Formats: sequence, C-alpha cells, structure tokens
Amino acid sequence: MATYYPPVSFHFKVEFGFKEELHGVAPVENDIMFQSVGGLSSEMGTETIKEGGENRFEHELPVRTKFANLVLKRGVVTDSSLIKWCLNSFQNLEIRPVDLEIKLLNKEHEPLMTWAVKQAWPKKWAVEDLSAMDSKILIETLEMRYQYFTIL
Repeated sequence: MATYYPPVSFHFKVEFGFKEELHGVAPVENDIMFQSVGGLSSEMGTETIKEGGENRFEHELPVRTKFANLVLKRGVVTDSSLIKWCLNSFQNLEIRPVDLEIKLLNKEHEPLMTWAVKQAWPKKWAVEDLSAMDSKILIETLEMRYQYFTIL
C-alpha cells in the first residue's frame, strides 16, 4: 500500500522562454534556480451595483480576474542573461515579454505541477542592502507583471 504526502514547496525551477534571436540573450543554468517564487495568485475583481429604490443591500458582480505581480528571489548571479534582459528593459525601454514556466518537482526532478505564466515583463529589480555587519548571501529580487497564468 502506497503512502502519499503533499508535495514539498522547496523543490522547483523557473524556466524562461527566451529565444536567442528575439532577445539577444540565451538562458544559462543559473537562471532557473531561485530561493523563492511569490505572486502565483488570482482574484476575481468585482463591481458594485446599487439597485434603485432598494437601500438594504448592493449587488456585487464579478468583472474580471486579476493576477498579482510575480516575485522571484535568488542569490545574485554575476553573469545572468535574465538580468541582462531586465536591465535592457529598464535602461533602453525595450520591453520584450516572455512566457515562463514554474515547475514544482518530485524527488526524481520531474514536474508535479507546472504554472505557465504568459507575457511576463520586468517591473522592478532590486538588490538588498550591502552590510558589513551581516554574513549572508546577497539576494536580488525581480518583480514581474504578466497577463495571466494557467496550471498545466
């Protein structure tokens, strides 16, 4: 009899759909490893309608789905095509959205779940403060806007 446990959240990778001829950069192995991924959430936006002559309540109707910004964190990588793509967006205003996949992996490194994120583009890039008082890895954060995601 097999025992099944919920999957662990720490075994994952992020794969960007860069096409070298389109973006001028090719992904490197370090660009799939992240410390954390946040923002995989969706929320139904609503609109409130007041009915004429009825003051006891309002109707709240669904309008459209909203998606949070995707937030990726990792240790700073010195030669990253992903960061070159981001900086090109910020410095040259060349916004070139890419599709990406976030894959939750099992112990054999095979995907258990895949979130397909469509048309992501960099909105913010930050490196945490440098401090001689701390002995820790320098973390960079990439915040991305995207159209939507689906679960494959």
